[in-house]
Amino acid sequence: MKIALVQTSLCWEDPTENRSHLAQKITGFMEEVDLIVLPEMFSSGFTMQPKAVAEQMEGETLSWLHHLAKAKDCAITGSLVVEEKGKYYNRLVFVTPDGGIKTYDKRHLFTLAGEDKVYTAGTEKVIIEYKGFKICPLICYDLRFPVFSRNQEAYDVLLYVANWPKTRVNAWDILLKARAVENMCYAVGVNRIGTDHNQLDYVGHSQVVDYLGNYVLDPQESDGVYILTLDKAKMLETREKLGFLKDQDAYHIG
Repeated sequence: MKIALVQTSLCWEDPTENRSHLAQKITGFMEEVDLIVLPEMFSSGFTMQPKAVAEQMEGETLSWLHHLAKAKDCAITGSLVVEEKGKYYNRLVFVTPDGGIKTYDKRHLFTLAGEDKVYTAGTEKVIIEYKGFKICPLICYDLRFPVFSRNQEAYDVLLYVANWPKTRVNAWDILLKARAVENMCYAVGVNRIGTDHNQLDYVGHSQVVDYLGNYVLDPQESDGVYILTLDKAKMLETREKLGFLKDQDAYHIG
């Protein structure tokens, strides 16, 4: 599966400008891909003022994603602020070119920034099947909690979208490698760059780590679209040869 990681700056609480900026990035490369990955809260930046930017699932940003997915003939994913029944969610959407959509609501809300005070946490782990791959989508702070992401579903890819600041980017690098190795899967992390409204700096480090902890894509710090291919057959061959997942502990999260 060929994927494109979009690493760029975001305009604060301005969905219209962010859609325009990201559309230029997405339409600017001609190479055919299967999946385009955008950062966390790609339409607004990591805001704790959801009322200012929240959309319905039938809103402009979802319509825009559907249009782009069809035009590029590939899936597009990333998270945005969604309002539903009076509650706000940091919701990852996975839009396919045939008009399909899967969603995942961020389970681990970032208490240090007060995310838990204004957003509602998700409760379900989601596995998305696409182009022969099983993908487990997660969001930023979820990266710190390995129990929830443990590979009991034989998924192939852990996918993290993030607004992870420069001050803790070393942890981002370490934990992405750890999640890939312990789950014998690819770990894909897409982060933003630039400075946000709260004067937090972001240096990206979007990257892809394989099932043995090797970089498929080294951590990147520049604005750009990074395209690479994931080899499922090689991953499954290695997973079967080593057999590590067969020895993991069984558990249930209530």
